Amino acid sequence: MFSVYGTAGRIFRGTLEDLGQVSGIGRAARTRRLDALGLDARDHGASHFADVLSATPADATPTDIPHRVALAAYGEAQKPAPVRQPLTLVADIMSLEVVTVPDTSTIEGAWALLNHHGIAQAPVVSAEGVLVGLLTRAELTRAEHLPRADAHALVWRAFLTQSVQEVMWTPVPSVAADTDIRRLARVLLDTGLPGLPVVDEAGAVRGFVSRSDILRAVVADPPLDLWT
Repeated sequence: MFSVYGTAGRIFRGTLEDLGQVSGIGRAARTRRLDALGLDARDHGASHFADVLSATPADATPTDIPHRVALAAYGEAQKPAPVRQPLTLVADIMSLEVVTVPDTSTIEGAWALLNHHGIAQAPVVSAEGVLVGLLTRAELTRAEHLPRADAHALVWRAFLTQSVQEVMWTPVPSVAADTDIRRLARVLLDTGLPGLPVVDEAGAVRGFVSRSDILRAVVADPPLDLWT
């Protein structure tokens, strides 16, 4: 289930098929990735304890620490692997620790917030925590939003003190946590947005799901279920 929120509140709630009929929902400017958000790949070599086991009688309990550690590790290796459950819903991959920008923030304050957290986008929320827009670095740095490079310092100061509402993406689509990941991916492709806020029934932001979250799920364990 998808919703669209703007400065006047929720203006749409419905299915993926109906979402494209909402005016004002088009393709966003592509954002430039700042940092890799995926998991670091680490190779762990396997330990073999055949020599230790063969040197220890079957009915003897090693008293030295190295033998105890070796046997404990061997025992862990013999345990059955946990059952892997495929990821199918937005709730399975979304980020819960989401950074939000108050709609009362200035452009300068919003930019500082994005820079501090090293992120490229953040939902904009009202005083009640309800979604009203999405702020992206791409929108902040679009040529039509910025003063000329040779503009007077006072012009730049006036720009930086403007409300973030002047440059945020609104109305903005959002997604429910129980939505199928494939349907979310379709919206990201259609709109060009880097991700969608995850909201509850009241429109309060509960998380954020990005393209990087989907890619992370593809390479991580348990697997992303794309086919069932």
